[in-house]
Amino acid sequence: MKHFLLAIPLSICAVSIAAPPPHFDARAETLRKQVGAPGMAIAIVENGKVTRAKGYGVKKLGAADAIDADTIFPTGSTGKAFTVADLAILVDQGKIGWDDKVIDHLPGFEMYDPWATREITIRDLLVHRSGLGLGAGDLLFVPRSNLSRAEVVKRLRYIKPAMSFRYGFAYDNLLYIVAGQLIEAVTGKSWEAFTAEQILKPAGMLHSTSDDEIRFQTPNRAQPHARVNGPLRGLGDQQVLDERDDLARNSAPAGGLAISANDMARWLLIQLAHGKLPDSNARLFSEATHEQMWTPIVFQEDDPLPSEFDPIKPKFNTYALGWEVRDYRGAKLVWHGGAVLGFKAAVVLLPEKNVGFSIEINSEDSGLVAGLIYELLDHYLELPKSNWPEKFIAYARKQLDEGLKKYQRVAEKPVKIGPSLPLERYKGTYADPWYGKIEVGQANEKLTIDFKSTPRMGGTLEHWQYDTFITRFTDDTIEPAYVTFNLDAEGKIDRITMKPVSPLADFSFDYQDLFFRPAEVKK
Repeated sequence: MKHFLLAIPLSICAVSIAAPPPHFDARAETLRKQVGAPGMAIAIVENGKVTRAKGYGVKKLGAADAIDADTIFPTGSTGKAFTVADLAILVDQGKIGWDDKVIDHLPGFEMYDPWATREITIRDLLVHRSGLGLGAGDLLFVPRSNLSRAEVVKRLRYIKPAMSFRYGFAYDNLLYIVAGQLIEAVTGKSWEAFTAEQILKPAGMLHSTSDDEIRFQTPNRAQPHARVNGPLRGLGDQQVLDERDDLARNSAPAGGLAISANDMARWLLIQLAHGKLPDSNARLFSEATHEQMWTPIVFQEDDPLPSEFDPIKPKFNTYALGWEVRDYRGAKLVWHGGAVLGFKAAVVLLPEKNVGFSIEINSEDSGLVAGLIYELLDHYLELPKSNWPEKFIAYARKQLDEGLKKYQRVAEKPVKIGPSLPLERYKGTYADPWYGKIEVGQANEKLTIDFKSTPRMGGTLEHWQYDTFITRFTDDTIEPAYVTFNLDAEGKIDRITMKPVSPLADFSFDYQDLFFRPAEVKK
């Protein structure tokens, strides 16, 4: 009898933990409204079963079109794991090896450093140790591009490294686009077609694919963004929506999938089952290739956080193949975040608990996503509740306020000197080796700027100080840049450099890597 009584609370505990937290839906909805995110979708799987796949809020500000479990959200860099899974399938088929040289499968591939060109492997493409700087070359597809993926890969050879090959970790997207081109070279199929055929359809992720491409254009999707008090939030502007889709198509192997909560739940089940399909003995990829995916390769630095977040700081933090692997309070945590033009997402796995979950929102309120991640982690690890959402939301707001104050301090103190030349003498075509060309013109007594590789990325140049101007883009969702004209001894424009205006600008707006020179005029 004594043993029976002892077993009762243990059984109750197991049942309570094998489910989302009590009143979780109400909690999630309250937090969503608190930060002002229009909509959100969450999927949770436990012990091989889906215990939550639900939408919250609306697809579009000011409308009543509700999000449900089949509404697709752009998921950003969480899609890198799908590109890795594509490659894993090719490894299982014997068509490639993780440590094959890239040039053996992708003739014409070239990096700035000839030694790196010769030595870089498929594994190297996936772990951010190529020597490229943080977000190097992202302006080739952010916020949109008229360049093909093949052209983007070709321009990689002009981007100077920030460190030695395999020396350290710096997150990049370009090399995942290279991986997508390698898949096309090996299979003869586009990344979209191969991913749909080999992963999305077998996995039953039917809301995330059509016959041969990822479904970016669909009536049942979360709407894109507008800038409202800092973060980007849902708005039904069709042009912005189409531009988001242009970005996703161009950079898809690095993170261009749009996925619903229902479909994300199936992806979580497949990951926790090490490649085995739900309710089937069939597999997407083998146990051996799965083990490679989660094996740490490169150490990365922790994000700096205030002391109140000390309990969540990992003892180790690594990057594997398309996944981040770290510890959380003694448990193994496999996860990846994603962000793209007004959307954020996270995919989180606790392998030892056989639990996984995803969070998708149609805004850039990072505190909401981070807070819910740690609240769910603590729940499934049976740890005391710590109100992580409130802490992360407050921290995100503080960062935004501090960034705005820093910008305002700088904005209030430009030197009232310049420009050195009449405006017409700044006009011309200028070229950067990896980005391509910009055109500086003049209209209505103001300078104009047009980024030629980026459709509709243009506007006026407003004088700031000396020979520095600020971009005032027609599309105000694009991060503004300082544009500095440097003169030679004869007073001619010798070069143009740039940097983001906002201290909080996303690293993909890598203006600081641009170095424009006057373009040669062909006769």
